[in-house]
Amino acid sequence: MKPSALLPFDRDGVAALQIPGDRVAHGIVSQALLTAPGLRATLFRFAAGQELSEHTSPARVLVQVIAGECEFSFAGQPRLIKPGELLHLPPSAPHAVKAVGDLTLLVIQAMPPAAA
Repeated sequence: MKPSALLPFDRDGVAALQIPGDRVAHGIVSQALLTAPGLRATLFRFAAGQELSEHTSPARVLVQVIAGECEFSFAGQPRLIKPGELLHLPPSAPHAVKAVGDLTLLVIQAMPPAAA
């Protein structure tokens, strides 16, 4: 059975974030990098012009642009996010994203610990 994530959550591992020639012709493609209790890391590849409409996540979210640029709207304001920049979104923050050109994002979602 093929694992659902590229990295195992119970031991060390390495995953390539930039894969030459792995361009998305249209749409949005995602690949789980790591899935562990309370934590998920996902690589998203967007074709130019693709977008995700406004939505929220119950998790705390970190977004890093690996390649390309995107218009990321949060707190009601659009902002151009470029490679090397890291965006933080607290839980339940409304946000949307649009790929200016071909785009690769690393998205890390951290869920708060369950109340005891």
